[in-house]
Amino acid sequence: MLTHLHIRNMALLKEEEISFGSGLNILTGETGAGKSILIGSLNAALGISSMKDMIPDGEDTSLVELIFSSLPDTVRRKMEEMDIPIEEDQIIISRRFKNGKSISRINGETVPVKRVREISSLLIDIYGQNEHQSLLQPSSHRQFLDRFDRERSQKLLQECRRAYEAWQKAEKAWQEASLDESERMKKIDLLTYEWNEIEEAGLKIGEDEELEAEYARMANAQQILEAVSACDQFLGQGGGAAEMVGRSLKSLGSVSSLDPALSSLFDQLSLAEDMLGDFSRSLRDYMDGFTYDEETYYRTSSRLDLLNRLKHKYGGTLEKVLAYQAERREELDRLEDYAAWLDQLEKDRRTSYAALEKAAASLGKVRRENAPVLQNQIARALRDLNFPDVRFEIRLEDLEKIQEHGKDSVVFYISTNPGVPLKPLQEVASGGEMSRIMLAMKAVMAGQDEIDTLIFDEIDAGISGRTAQKVSEKMALIAAAHQVICITHLAQIAAMADSHFEIIKTASDQSTRTRVRPLNEEERIGELERILGGVSITKAVEENAREMKRQADAQKNQIRQNRTEEKR
Repeated sequence: MLTHLHIRNMALLKEEEISFGSGLNILTGETGAGKSILIGSLNAALGISSMKDMIPDGEDTSLVELIFSSLPDTVRRKMEEMDIPIEEDQIIISRRFKNGKSISRINGETVPVKRVREISSLLIDIYGQNEHQSLLQPSSHRQFLDRFDRERSQKLLQECRRAYEAWQKAEKAWQEASLDESERMKKIDLLTYEWNEIEEAGLKIGEDEELEAEYARMANAQQILEAVSACDQFLGQGGGAAEMVGRSLKSLGSVSSLDPALSSLFDQLSLAEDMLGDFSRSLRDYMDGFTYDEETYYRTSSRLDLLNRLKHKYGGTLEKVLAYQAERREELDRLEDYAAWLDQLEKDRRTSYAALEKAAASLGKVRRENAPVLQNQIARALRDLNFPDVRFEIRLEDLEKIQEHGKDSVVFYISTNPGVPLKPLQEVASGGEMSRIMLAMKAVMAGQDEIDTLIFDEIDAGISGRTAQKVSEKMALIAAAHQVICITHLAQIAAMADSHFEIIKTASDQSTRTRVRPLNEEERIGELERILGGVSITKAVEENAREMKRQADAQKNQIRQNRTEEKR
């Protein structure tokens, strides 16, 4: 649920804080007051539209911040996938524009806009007068039907997707293995050459590291010997470090018994002399054992070249080279017993396709069981929205090929006038009709849809009278299961509000600003009067507004009582 919206420097909105409640949140205002700025700000924050286009002249920074709470499980799982912690059972999505760049954050962590879209698609749906394109796509009809019986359909969908992936993998393996005899022999020759090349090298894990060290030692033999010899001279007799330490020890020993502190220092220096002596002997042993000859250097260099060539050619490390050789051996064995291998791949292919057919058939069976139920509920909801003669059908046909979502084509057919034949929804419905059709579907799916927040932006355009009343009742029904935020011009819908906000535009010589303020109970009546009566608010208009509010409250309470009883 969207609990809080903070906007700074977006078009005419200077700084606004809006706290939304559960149920039906209504926003009303005069034409041109700036209602579209709210939707534009939301779209910008959610990465749906550009933020730059809404920055006021003279400003270089702006901010939109949304806070969601009461999070559904789908959102929690998605946040875990994104590795973003949920703090205090909230998700805070913000987008800031500064110095020509925008930065998006989720719970304080900077994320790409793509991530914001992913999580927001599970949190909020925004519907406007032109936001019904999804209903024009038959693929959305299939998804809608599957959501109607989510518990069964989602499980079968997952099984179908897994079966489809398994079949595709088996199909690809079979196609790649289908070779004619000349291709098979060429591949055997290549694999045999590669396997022999690695086998003849006699590789040992870690050998390359040892040879690298040996090669570096021999390649720098002269430099090493010069440095070691110089070190030996500095330590040796004739004024070397060892001789100086010995003299120092002798001098200190003559007085060490006179002071306990000197005795401790004498012991430390004796230890240093012993360590220096051990080091000198180890250094001479190294010098005595250091050997170098051209033949050994050449053998080491040649071996390293071979190992590096094989690593470059077959994998980057000796472990990967040997793994590659093992894979070549397995492929050789398959090609040498080609008929048996191909038979097994063909069997796997047939078995996986049979499993896919079974999964698709099970999914199709559930869809065909649900389609009549759903179409009757949608038709009933459409009649409630003043489509008295509507006919609505959900038709399923088999696709030419099974897809990951099954083998069913699902298309919604509708006729809104008597005597007019049923046609696909995308070929018939007007924009205004689409608004009501979408409302009918949302009302039917109110208890199924996991997206908690729905925003309707003036989808009531072009309707009035009895139709407007029916639309308001459907809004209340949807708001019984979801948080609904609705921008409207209709008093019938505004009267159903659980929370009501007024959008006001004020102008002065210096600036024009849009403000959003919550209305109390009496102010709601006043806003209904404005919508009903315009400039002239008569006593009759006032009485009409109050009666409309009383009836709306009664209808709303009855709708929610009925829903509570249905849940029982």
